[in-house]
Amino acid sequence: MVPSSSTLEVRTDVRFAVGSYHTYRCRLVNQSGAEFTPGNYPGLKGKDFVWPETSSLDFFLGHGFNTFRIPFAMERMSPLATGLGGPLDSAYLSDLKTTVNYITGKGGYAVIDPHNYLKYNGAVINDAAVFQSWWKMLATEFKGNGKVIFDINNEPNGITAEHAFTMMQAGVNGIRASGATTQLILVSGTSYTGAWTWVSSGNSDYMARIKDPNNNWAVQMHQYLDADASGTSPTCVSSTVGKERLQAATKWCKSNNVKCFLGEIGAGSSQDCIDAINGALCTMQQAEGTWVGALWWAAGPWWHDYYQSMEPPNGAAIARILPEALMPFM
Repeated sequence: MVPSSSTLEVRTDVRFAVGSYHTYRCRLVNQSGAEFTPGNYPGLKGKDFVWPETSSLDFFLGHGFNTFRIPFAMERMSPLATGLGGPLDSAYLSDLKTTVNYITGKGGYAVIDPHNYLKYNGAVINDAAVFQSWWKMLATEFKGNGKVIFDINNEPNGITAEHAFTMMQAGVNGIRASGATTQLILVSGTSYTGAWTWVSSGNSDYMARIKDPNNNWAVQMHQYLDADASGTSPTCVSSTVGKERLQAATKWCKSNNVKCFLGEIGAGSSQDCIDAINGALCTMQQAEGTWVGALWWAAGPWWHDYYQSMEPPNGAAIARILPEALMPFM
């Protein structure tokens, strides 16, 4: 049974973001599962990958979350036999549409996320023309749904910032060429699009150059609060690491007049971690509308005992992170 909002003791004794602050346009959670078992393609639904449970979506919608990022594998959407230039897999696409339509039909926003690290079948995607055409083909399927958000690719890495920029621009071009002219587009940089490495990675030299004829795009960054920012340890560096790791990125967003979006944040459930998450979200709220949203990693039916699991009813992060670190900012 999914707990109702009355079972959560939301922390209301402290207004974390003091002074002038903005509420987020997007209050979100990742709904992970369709990208599972990388390398086993196409795999079997229910064995190798899974789509979000409607009960989980309803839980978060009921708690005021309004945006859901839906990771999927490009190798399942575009089967290896025909590659990125071939047709989309009808069954996998249908399942993605079912999830998207469920969310948007209830008033939420659905972020379509090819969770591929800018790689396909293990190789870096280098052909901008093919990538642009792929995005035009996929975006055509969703161009009539104004509550869809297009996430061009998850966490590029092992490439230059210039290469990431080139592919992101190709994605923007393809999406707009499809006739999808009203939806928000998210672009990501290299170095796993980390906020804490945004300047040192070179992303800061390129990503403000994105051109969108509809001027409706945002830079997506990710930030974890463990020692190497990988999201693999429940131990946070300190109670202040959240705001510290967002400072340079926030300054860059503001100085370049670029909207930014924290597509993944995660940490353990200790008091240090809760304070660090609060510090990060407070920093974002005080940035004069620069940040348009923040998204927890992750919910999804197969996370089991993962310390960041927000899957209801009893994911490890439900007990403290949800009421103490996230909901006070809703």
